[in-house]
Amino acid sequence: MLYALHELQRSLLSPIVTAANVLKETTHSPFNPLRDLPFVRAVGANSELFTRVMQRYHKPSWDIETVEVEGKAVAVHEEIVIDKPFCKLIHFRKDAKFKGPKLLIVAPLSGHFATLLRDTVRTTLAEHDVWVTDWVDAKMVPLSDGQFCLDDYVDYIKEFICSLAPNLNVMSVCQPTVPVLAAISLLASERNPHVPDAMIMMGGPIDARLSPTAVNQFADEHSHQWFTNQMIMRVPQNYPGFSRMVYPGFMQHASFMAMNPDRHLNAHWEFYKHLMQGDQDSAEAHRQFYDEYNAVLDMPAEYYLDTVRIVFQDFLLPKGLWDIREARVDPSAIKKTALFTIEGELDDISGNGQTEAAQALCSGIPKTRRQHLLARGVGHYGIFSGRKFRTMIYPQISKFVHQHVRTKKLAS
Repeated sequence: MLYALHELQRSLLSPIVTAANVLKETTHSPFNPLRDLPFVRAVGANSELFTRVMQRYHKPSWDIETVEVEGKAVAVHEEIVIDKPFCKLIHFRKDAKFKGPKLLIVAPLSGHFATLLRDTVRTTLAEHDVWVTDWVDAKMVPLSDGQFCLDDYVDYIKEFICSLAPNLNVMSVCQPTVPVLAAISLLASERNPHVPDAMIMMGGPIDARLSPTAVNQFADEHSHQWFTNQMIMRVPQNYPGFSRMVYPGFMQHASFMAMNPDRHLNAHWEFYKHLMQGDQDSAEAHRQFYDEYNAVLDMPAEYYLDTVRIVFQDFLLPKGLWDIREARVDPSAIKKTALFTIEGELDDISGNGQTEAAQALCSGIPKTRRQHLLARGVGHYGIFSGRKFRTMIYPQISKFVHQHVRTKKLAS
């Protein structure tokens, strides 16, 4: 019912948002001779702020057409190489002579679209041949395509790894550190020859019992039944996924905003002041960030509830009690895949130690092929995006990958 009311509200507000957007365009138009007058600027600033708060945000495009390699602009072509109901595996193809080591980036399925990792992709593309998991908004998936649970997520990752092997490296950011570790553990237990050369795990809840954050505490304070009753809704009839049970993106977005309300209010106030001052560069930086941040997707209900229970309430992975299709997830079975765990000192989503916990779980990997980095002065998003990621974290990732490419002898 709440989802339907949310859609009704959006529909009723749509004409007002459209009118405000027209007013904004009129006041900002270079053909408007009055645009620099304080009153006109105020009208334009108020109209744009209202529009941005109330409008719908759709999935952003990747917008990666070239990448600089060895001082040259190299063309990049976006290709869907595996198209599954809940995920599209995208290859950012470059000229063969600029490829570099293969890297599968597993993006989070936790509310935002995979394009949140645009900076991660663009940065790694300079030296690697890159694929990314592009998760599909569950409200766009017809009921006829079935359910999607955490076990299915692990199956997807196993399939992607095997299809891209050999000599593949896997990077997981935040939420997927858990299913990626499970997938590689199962491949190792099966003695599958397609285990990756290296796995890079960044800011994820491998053991959510350590340094609990507000996210962890929220999961601990509410029962699994509460999540089922309060967070799960049915997709309205105006979408292809009509009647599918989901955790709606607008609920997750509200949770994101509630975690740091002062920061978001201050950001919007600063945006308003930039508009009033005519500081278009600062205003555009705000637009670009919130165009991405405000674009959210629905998650399949069964996947969301599995994640809450397995990762944040029962802690089955670190306890050694997680079974997937009757197979025990045993990270100690991993022996040939190098491990690099990365955490941000100021991460308020995955606390310090939660990702590093993979080091102890993966006891079968020689210490010489394991590394951990605590990035000083870096928050959650700074682990995979921004200046500190590009200058401080990524160079160590690149070095690690090149150091641990397996030889044919080792792979055998």
